[in-house]
Amino acid sequence: MSLINTEIKPFTAEALKGGKFITISEADLKGNWSVVFFYPADFTFVCPTELEDLADNYAEFRKLGVEIYSVSTDTHFAHKAWHDTSEAVGKIEYTMVGDPTGKISRNFDVLIEEVGLADRGTFVIDPEGKIQIVEITAGGIGRDALELLRKIKAAQYVASHPGEVCPAKWEEGEATLKPSLDLVGKI
Repeated sequence: MSLINTEIKPFTAEALKGGKFITISEADLKGNWSVVFFYPADFTFVCPTELEDLADNYAEFRKLGVEIYSVSTDTHFAHKAWHDTSEAVGKIEYTMVGDPTGKISRNFDVLIEEVGLADRGTFVIDPEGKIQIVEITAGGIGRDALELLRKIKAAQYVASHPGEVCPAKWEEGEATLKPSLDLVGKI
C-alpha cells in the first residue's frame, strides 16, 4: 500500500535537539512541512555523510519552513554520544529521534524486522500531516540534501498552486504544466 497522501500515524519518542533531550510526537510534525529521515544506525559509514549533508543544508530547509527529524532505532542517548564524538554529526542542529522499539519505523514501513534497523527512508510531510514524498534506498546508497530540497520546493509549489504540476528536473522559478486535454500527446 502506498503511503502517499496518508496521514502520519501516532507516536511518542525521545529525541536530541540542541544538546537537550526532548519528547516529540506526530503532533510536532503537523502545522509546517517536515522531513522524516530514517537511517540504519549511529556510528556507521554512509549514515554520517547523509546526516552531515542535511546539517550543512539545514538553513536552506529552514528558509522553506521545513523541519528535519532524523530517525534510527538507536536511543536518544546513543544519538547524544555520537553527536558529541563525531565531527560530521556534531554539526547537526535538527532533531535526532530515537526509535528503539521500532514503532516509528513500522509506522513508516521502513523497519527491517530481522535486524531491527530502518531502511534509508525519506518522507516529506505537509502541514496537514500527510505524506507527500516517499523515497527508499538500499543501505549502501546515500541520499542528497540538495535533491531533497528541490523536491520539497516542487511539493510546496504544487500544494500552493492547484491545477499545476512540476515536470522532471523542475527548479524554482521555471515553467510548470497545467494538465489538460490540449497537452495530451504534445509533450
